[in-house]
Amino acid sequence: MVRRTQQHRKHAALKLGGVGVLAVVLLGGGLTLASADDAAEPQTANCPTVRDKLSNVPAAAVAGVEQELANLDKQIAEANVRLAQQAANPQGGPAFIQNAILGPLASKRTAALDRIGINISRVGGQRPDLASLATCGLNAAGVPSAVNANAGNGNAGNAGNGNAGSGNAGNANAGNGNAGNGNAGNGNAGAGVAQRVNCPTVADRLPAVPAQAAAEVRRELANLESQIADANARLARQAANPQGGPNFVRNAIIGPLEDRRVAAINRIATAIGRVDGNRPADLVNLARPCSAR
Repeated sequence: MVRRTQQHRKHAALKLGGVGVLAVVLLGGGLTLASADDAAEPQTANCPTVRDKLSNVPAAAVAGVEQELANLDKQIAEANVRLAQQAANPQGGPAFIQNAILGPLASKRTAALDRIGINISRVGGQRPDLASLATCGLNAAGVPSAVNANAGNGNAGNAGNGNAGSGNAGNANAGNGNAGNGNAGNGNAGAGVAQRVNCPTVADRLPAVPAQAAAEVRRELANLESQIADANARLARQAANPQGGPNFVRNAIIGPLEDRRVAAINRIATAIGRVDGNRPADLVNLARPCSAR
């Protein structure tokens, strides 16, 4: 009887391999969860980039501008977490996403864009007109959000301040786009330019994800991006208003980030193991090391 049950489970697993198990495929640095049963993929926020619209930012305003660019990325990351949750557990009517996610996102972006303008004009620069960049739409399911960490090659400072940030290799199409999970801050970091977080990517290291675990895995990948966006915002604030000794960034920002990543990655492993009985315990090694560059 036990043998027959085991054979039945094995047959069911093979069947799932062709119908219900999502294959994790790395495409252009991003994660695609492909399934023959068309499991719901989350949409992501499609917001205009801001960094590449800025030019001739006075040196005295660079730190404040960097802080607000990091805040804009954090806002996108938070919206993508909510969109991933909505994809997994739909609620509200047809206008829910606009009213509960995109509308509030636009309001927060308006405030951040206004603060960028204030930072620039306060030190004698020409205040840019950024109001049109506040409104966001939706990307197609699985398409990553464009964020300011890798928004072209625009400079956030005058000549000599260098590029205030370079591209990030994010966890990509898992509900949150490229909110900062790869090599960051590769430009010439002039005075007051914020560091950015560099952590191992996770989406491209996952095993096959069972269909029943896909929604939870996407939520946690989105959470990982939100955590990095939050740490980048804190690094931007640290650049604008330095505090603590030489170990402050490690002890107050990077260390806590790694702890949060351990929890999120363990939840990913548990979600996978709960379905197929094969919990990928080694995933937690991707929680660290993180660094600030």
